[in-house]
Amino acid sequence: MNIKTLVISPHIDDEVLGCYTFLGPKTFVLYLGVEDRSYITASERKQELVEVSKKLGFQYEVLDFTVNAYQANALISPIEEKINQLKPDYILIPANSYNQDHRACHDAAITATRTHDQNFFVKNVLIYEQPQSILWPVASFNAQLFKPVDIQDKIRSYQLYESQVRGHRSPEFLSTLAALRGKQSNMDYAEAFEVRRMS
Repeated sequence: MNIKTLVISPHIDDEVLGCYTFLGPKTFVLYLGVEDRSYITASERKQELVEVSKKLGFQYEVLDFTVNAYQANALISPIEEKINQLKPDYILIPANSYNQDHRACHDAAITATRTHDQNFFVKNVLIYEQPQSILWPVASFNAQLFKPVDIQDKIRSYQLYESQVRGHRSPEFLSTLAALRGKQSNMDYAEAFEVRRMS
């Protein structure tokens, strides 16, 4: 596998919401879990993912951790294993959050990317933003790296996750957030990332 970027995604859709600009044929997304809901089954969620991955070209794996019950200590080893398998140039980690799954994912991935003599050292570690990062921040998000984004295509990709399009992460809000990050970086629209480590 010629993978350059590994994205750690707590749930199916977080990758498009936070790091759409990194998604492509040289990207692998590791989802930690998927669940049945009253309005959609886990199988249907996975079918939505198939359509998004076809559109954007990335590869992926869905682990079977229980959504809303992630424990950081249990997530570290699977993340380390994927890092050691793929040896990516970049790893993208979700921002810390009030969402317990995002928080556990963030903490586990930070541990998994530590300097260690038996694990592959990922030179570039970025934190990606989520809508809740700005709506209800529980930790600072220092926007340092900006990538121009085709906001209309990002929204089209997100809308393939039909079951997940909701008010607090509506297409209008995604556009507003991208416009804000664009203003910060002299672009029309952008995605923002916090640099944890960069070579």
